[in-house]
Amino acid sequence: MICVSLGRTRHKMMYHEHQALAEEGVQLVELRLDWLSKQPDLTRLLENRPTPTIVTCRRHEDRGRWRWSEEQRQAVLRSAIVAGVEYVDLEDDIAGAVPRYGDTKRIVSHHDFNETPEDLAEIYERMLSLDPDIVKIATMAHSPTDLVRVLKLVALADVPTIGFCMGELGTPSRILCGKYGSPFTYASFSVERELAPGQISYETMRDQYRFDEINAETKVFGVLGDPIVQSLSPLLHNAVYRREGMNNVYLPFRVPLGTLEDTLNSFMWLEIQGYSVTIPHKREIAMLADVQDDSMRGVGAANTLCLDHEGHWVAFNTDYRAILACVKIGLERRQSRNKTIRGKKVLILGAGGVARAAAFAMKDEGASVIVANRNQPRGAELARELGCKNIRWEHRSSEFADILVNCTPVGMFPDSIDDTPFPSNAYREGMLVLDSVYNPENTLLLKQARDRGCETVSGLEMFVRQAAEQFQYFTGMHTSLETLRDTLRRGISVVKY
Repeated sequence: MICVSLGRTRHKMMYHEHQALAEEGVQLVELRLDWLSKQPDLTRLLENRPTPTIVTCRRHEDRGRWRWSEEQRQAVLRSAIVAGVEYVDLEDDIAGAVPRYGDTKRIVSHHDFNETPEDLAEIYERMLSLDPDIVKIATMAHSPTDLVRVLKLVALADVPTIGFCMGELGTPSRILCGKYGSPFTYASFSVERELAPGQISYETMRDQYRFDEINAETKVFGVLGDPIVQSLSPLLHNAVYRREGMNNVYLPFRVPLGTLEDTLNSFMWLEIQGYSVTIPHKREIAMLADVQDDSMRGVGAANTLCLDHEGHWVAFNTDYRAILACVKIGLERRQSRNKTIRGKKVLILGAGGVARAAAFAMKDEGASVIVANRNQPRGAELARELGCKNIRWEHRSSEFADILVNCTPVGMFPDSIDDTPFPSNAYREGMLVLDSVYNPENTLLLKQARDRGCETVSGLEMFVRQAAEQFQYFTGMHTSLETLRDTLRRGISVVKY
């Protein structure tokens, strides 16, 4: 069950939004009384309430907005209990002073906005002595491994326990807690109305992650990277799982550089079945895998990791085949007799994981490959490893290339949509230009290339092709490229530029 948290300054707005949520099918609502600009009128808020309700009233030290005395705050909580509200949230340091009464269930809660403390188990045991019907623990995650410690408490609890980590590092635990027995999770009214760090909107929790369908049998997949918040991979994979009726969920895991190995070891407890891998982990993940497929060995970087039937982690590179397919699509469109890659001169912009895949794929097909990167030593290293030519970034427009592949993030939403990695006057008519940036689909690079008479292939096409292959590795099933394209375009379209 998803509990939607409401925080409004006016009683009228809180009441009307409660009604609106009930009409949408929400089964549980938390009223954050500390947000109100006037003393709470419980009769007005609780009479004829359309759903079961949690009354919560947070202090400033708990990141709340209560502006009156602590005695008045506790009096409000007691009044809500007397009024017969379904749940009342009591912080663990005051729960002992607020007696049980009637049928109201006691949520005894502990929030730590600074860390996930080492003595988490001791805190939990102390909370069990405070007569809870439900225990709630929310801590701040400083590493991906913190969310595993909290979820273990949920899984092993004898008393119904809600447990998750706050912050971007902890966001997946807000969804995974349902797999391990949490009676419900919390969501915001909308994307713009986050009441706690890392909180997910009700619409996203319901439609994208299908929280109410998650259970102990749900298979978990995810994407590893940093940053990860802009990734549309969860939207894409979860949409296919939903369409196919699969009991799977795909989550975004932010994994800072230097923590990948510890994270993978810790996440073994979560029994995750497979990962997509993005910046900055594509090379390291290749070294940590038990088995490497042929394309991955050649590239030296992987973007996919999944378990085989014997429990071994196998690394793949679906970027390799996606880039190859996209270049061939572009060449087929050209009004030219020579539609093969062999013998073509290919200019690769960038030196990261995607650039590695592009350079190896083109070289493997017999092309002459040139690498240009803003970080000159990294570009030179990639060229040396793959046996390609390296040029300085400022000389990239001097090369007479047949194919240009942008593997940099320049042009990506939201930071650089008005930028391009290639001078607009350097294109030549008939050049094929492939952009790995997929959001927006129509980048400035591609617009300028088309204006100069170039054939273009968007990063969206590349993204859906590599995602389709990942889906096959994860599930053993094929999926429709058209479905993936439509889903990704819808996901991009809801972003406000």
